[in-house]
Amino acid sequence: MSYAILAASLRSAMQRRDQEAIERLIAEMQPADLAEFVQHEHTDTVLSLLQHLPLDQRAVAFGYLSVALQEELAATLTDRKLGELLQHMNADERADLFKLLDEDRQQALLHTMPRAEQENLRKLSSYEEGTAGAIMTSDYVAIPAYYDVTRALATVRDTGTHAETVYQLYCIDTDGRLLGTVSLRELILADPDSQVAELMTEEVVFVTADTAQEEVARLVARYDLLALPVINGGERLVGIVTYDDAMDVAEEEATEDMHKGMSIGKIEGGLRSASLYELYRKRVVWLVLLVFANIFSGAGIAYFEETIEAYIALVFFLPLLVDSGGNAGSQAATLMVRGMATGDVRSRDWAKLLGREVTVAIGLGLTMALAVSVVGIFRAGTEIAMVVAMSMVAIVIIGSLIGMILPFLLQRFGVDPATASAPLVTSIADASGVLIYFAIATAVLGLPV
Repeated sequence: MSYAILAASLRSAMQRRDQEAIERLIAEMQPADLAEFVQHEHTDTVLSLLQHLPLDQRAVAFGYLSVALQEELAATLTDRKLGELLQHMNADERADLFKLLDEDRQQALLHTMPRAEQENLRKLSSYEEGTAGAIMTSDYVAIPAYYDVTRALATVRDTGTHAETVYQLYCIDTDGRLLGTVSLRELILADPDSQVAELMTEEVVFVTADTAQEEVARLVARYDLLALPVINGGERLVGIVTYDDAMDVAEEEATEDMHKGMSIGKIEGGLRSASLYELYRKRVVWLVLLVFANIFSGAGIAYFEETIEAYIALVFFLPLLVDSGGNAGSQAATLMVRGMATGDVRSRDWAKLLGREVTVAIGLGLTMALAVSVVGIFRAGTEIAMVVAMSMVAIVIIGSLIGMILPFLLQRFGVDPATASAPLVTSIADASGVLIYFAIATAVLGLPV
C-alpha cells in the first residue's frame, strides 16, 4: 500500500480513535514514512504513535525525525527510556542526538549504558561539526588481514548484525591500522583456507576524521562507494561514512548553496519548522544591504537627467536593458558557483572560462539586440533603436562577466563563492547597465555630458 493511502487511513483511524487500526497501519508503514507523517504532530501524539513500534524500529523512525522534533521528544522522555532508545539507534544518529542534550542530561544517560558504549558515544560526539568524524558511524565490520576466509566469515556473522553495511569489509593489522578492503562476495567465493591478505585490495580511498564533510560526499559520489573509511592520525580505522549519510550531506550543502544564491542564511531544522523571526532574520540583512547597493542605479539615472529629458523614450527601454544584464549575470554566476561546488571548475580555469564567457556573451547580446531593435524602431525610431541595440550588447557582456568573475574573486579572498548570489549580481549589473545605457545614448545622440 502506498504512503499516501496509509497516511490517509492512519489519519482517519486517529480521528475515530481506533487503536487496533492505528497499530495495524503503523506496523505496515516504513519507519521513514511514519517519521514524515508525525513530523508536524504534537509531541504527545508523536510519542503515542511511536510507542506502537518495537524498540528497534522506534529507534530507526526516531533517527528520521527533524533535529528540532528529536530535541522536543528527548526532553519529555525519562533518562531510562531515552537511554534505551539511544542504545538501539545507529551509532552516528545516536551521537547527533546526544550532542543536542545539555551536559547534565548527557552524564545521566551515559550512566544507563554499558562502558563500551559510553566510550564509543563520547568519541563519536567529540568530533567537530562539519567533519567526517561528525557523520561517521562505528558500526562496521573490520577483519584482521591475517585471518583465513573461514575465520573471517565467522567474524562477519558475529559482528555484522548491527553493522550499517557488510558488503564491504575493512582489513586491519593487529594495531587496528587500515590495510585494505575486501568484499563479502570475494570472501564467500574464495577458498576457505585462503588468507584475507591475499584477497584484499590495498588501494583504498579514505579520509581522516577532520576532513570536511563536503569532501567526503564528493569522494563517495566520485568513486561510487557504498561507504568511505575514516582513519585517525595514526592510520587506525575509526569509522565509516555510508552512502546515505554522504548523500544527506550533499543535499544539505546543495540547499545551503541555493539559499546563499538567493542571499538567504542557513535555516536550521527546515523551512516548515522555522519561526517567523528566523525567516525574517535570515533574509533581512542582505535585502537591506542591496537596497543601498541599488542607490547607485538611482545615482546613475540622476547623473543623466539631461539625456532623459531630451529623449524621454529612452526610459521605456531602461527596465528591459538592465533586467537583461542582471539575468545574464545571474546565469553566469549560477554556472560558475555550481561548477566550483562540484569540482568541475577550479581557480586556475578562470582565464580559459573568461574567453569562453566573452564569446558566449557576445552571441547572446547580439541575438537579444536584434530582437529589441525591432521594438526600438517601431517605438522610437532608428536612432533610439541603434542606441538600445548597442546598449544591449554591452550590458549583456558586462553582466555576464560580472556573474562569471565575482565567484572567483570571492573565492580568492576566502569567501564562499555561493555568496555571488543572484540578488548581488543583479544589483551590480543593474547599476552598471544604467551607466552603460545612458553613456552610449549621450554619445550616440550627441548630447552634452
